[in-house]
Amino acid sequence: MNPYRRRLPHWDIPDAPVFVTWRLWGSLPQERAFLPEHLTSRAAFVALDRLLDTTRIGPVYLRQDKIAGIVRDHLQALVAERLCSLDAYVVMPNHVHVLWTPHIQLSQLMHRTKGPTARWANKLLGRVGQPFWQEEYFDRLVRSDAELLQIQHYIEWNPVKAGLVAHPWEFPWSSASAEGGLESARVFRPAFVPD
Repeated sequence: MNPYRRRLPHWDIPDAPVFVTWRLWGSLPQERAFLPEHLTSRAAFVALDRLLDTTRIGPVYLRQDKIAGIVRDHLQALVAERLCSLDAYVVMPNHVHVLWTPHIQLSQLMHRTKGPTARWANKLLGRVGQPFWQEEYFDRLVRSDAELLQIQHYIEWNPVKAGLVAHPWEFPWSSASAEGGLESARVFRPAFVPD
């Protein structure tokens, strides 16, 4: 187990499931404080995710099918390379949630995820030398099977809560969809009902 810190603390435990969220560069204004300091990390995450889901400013490159497809296909390629297993994911217009089990260090997996997808997306967008992803990411180790199912539900229902679709399986950039590529994730869909 390797704890390390950038702006956020990270726990790196290969072969342990982890919930990770990262966002587009500039998706929230840097000069504005969004959260009071007294919030727990869980409450702060939920508040920031709600802001990302509802913001009407900043880039939404992931709303473009080709860009969202780059991220989805790359996640599936990481699984094929046996760098991780993937339990759930969603590519929202300005951020990504994944529930995966890294088989390498999380920092290396994030580098191998964000680096290539940023280069390919920027090339497609005709952007040169500009950041695509925000440097940091939020991660939380999954502590139980029940929590894993709760996080999977949270991820797959995120497009519904954001008002993008009526049902999770209608969102093509998610493990809940037929295009998502994760049979195991779809097994649980009928058991969940919206909050």
